[in-house]
Amino acid sequence: MINNKYKQLVTQRMKVSFDEWTNKAYVEEREIYRFLHNLKGTAGTIGLIEIEQEAEHKLHLFSDVSTRPFTFPDWYELLKSLFVYISDQEAVNVSARSSEVSAESIGSSDPFGKRILIIDDDVDLAAYLKGILEERGYPVHIALTAERGLKLFYDWKPDMILLDILLPDKNGLVVLKQIVEKSHQEHSPIIVMSTKDTIEQRIHVYRTGAMDFFPKPINQELFLALIENRFQTKQQWERSIIIDELTGAYNRKHFNRMMKELIASYQRTGQRFTIILMDLDHFKGVNDAYGHVMGDEVLRVFAKTVMETKREGDILCRYGGEEFALLLPNTGKEQITDFVQRIRARFSSHVFVSGDTTFNVTFTAGVTDIDNKNAHPEQLVEEADQALYWGKESGRNMTVLYTPNMNSEGKAQILNIIIVDDDPLIRELVVSQLQQWMPNRNLLVSVKSYEDGVQFLESDWYLEQHKYMILLDGAMPTMDGVEVLTKLRNDYPERNIVVAMLTARTNQTDIIYALQHGADDYIIKPFQIPELLSRVERLVQKLYK
Repeated sequence: MINNKYKQLVTQRMKVSFDEWTNKAYVEEREIYRFLHNLKGTAGTIGLIEIEQEAEHKLHLFSDVSTRPFTFPDWYELLKSLFVYISDQEAVNVSARSSEVSAESIGSSDPFGKRILIIDDDVDLAAYLKGILEERGYPVHIALTAERGLKLFYDWKPDMILLDILLPDKNGLVVLKQIVEKSHQEHSPIIVMSTKDTIEQRIHVYRTGAMDFFPKPINQELFLALIENRFQTKQQWERSIIIDELTGAYNRKHFNRMMKELIASYQRTGQRFTIILMDLDHFKGVNDAYGHVMGDEVLRVFAKTVMETKREGDILCRYGGEEFALLLPNTGKEQITDFVQRIRARFSSHVFVSGDTTFNVTFTAGVTDIDNKNAHPEQLVEEADQALYWGKESGRNMTVLYTPNMNSEGKAQILNIIIVDDDPLIRELVVSQLQQWMPNRNLLVSVKSYEDGVQFLESDWYLEQHKYMILLDGAMPTMDGVEVLTKLRNDYPERNIVVAMLTARTNQTDIIYALQHGADDYIIKPFQIPELLSRVERLVQKLYK
């Protein structure tokens, strides 16, 4: 049992913050984020699981660094579900100002709501139950007739219904039959209350679809224990609905819901977000070669890797099969290159073991972000999917940012830039810069890197219809850069490939040797990024003559 002292301290702290914000012209976004972050930690520590989960859900909508101003209607609309946890008396200052928001709409989109509808013509009993429930943080509406109860059921969308059998205008069991299907769809338990407590009555009530039968007169302690128990059960139902059991990521249903919320937030406040679709490369081959049990392990490891790498407010969902979607609030697509690279590095380095065999798995990512032209769930997914398609067509194991010249028929030209260098810092630096580079022509740029020549040549990197710009380190331990260059010129058509050597060797003999073996340029380390991009641009012009 949670110590009431600590629970009251948490709700009192919530009340103080809400009252303070209500009297301000606006609240900075980062202040709201800090409030939710602290609330999540405190509530979780003392066992207030529902508050912890609601705070975590709301964290997705805010940034810890943004100073964007949120006026009262803005923050109230986003945080109103938290008012479930403080009583009407504590929230009076906020409630007074929120009169513009319909009382029947408050909490209608809560993921784990606790709204209770009482349909009972006994005014004294209904008022009594409303009082004891609201003291414990449950929002309650009362309907004294079946007609009013049905209206509130459909308009207010309660999370639990307390239904009396005897009503002045219609039998309660008739009402039960009308609402039972929809309440089951919403996982909202129905508790029938009656003074007629017989075995036959209970059997009829249960078979009609109610979850519980509670006899009158009401035992308060037993009644409250039942309400708490049923909401705990409902919460587990709700979590099972939105969590993918295999990977622990959110599922497609939650992805769709969060897309709608983030789009609504963008339209209301201008807050951007990015969507990344990630697809595991050659996953069918993993299942065929090592079995579905190992395939499941690959999916779990991938999800775990992303969840350990992402920010607290980012939302990972299993989109379907081996495809995952990652939603990044307060982020533009130009900001995610390094982030995806970190995920890629961690996941691709994981060694999977199947019997005497070990293997690695990579993934391809397609990225887009919201703007005024694509602020619709289907459009955003389509753009990310097109970028993912280009990544797959370009050889996989890469991140592709969506551009408007992409289309599902695949007519845009792709420039593949490959860095082969045993220095991880050079690879990271060059990859991050080139992924943001926009060439002076209508091209889609795909960037990949390899740590040595053997890894590069043994990879499935080449597609006949594509063009390649290769930045090749001249001195590598396993295979010298010139050896790699020689194999490139011997085994692949020169018209599709340009090669620039990246090396610290300044000896004229070495430079001439590389040029004689087919290098198109020779870039000496250390180099400046603007110089590198300028040289790359000139070589690209040669490639597309």
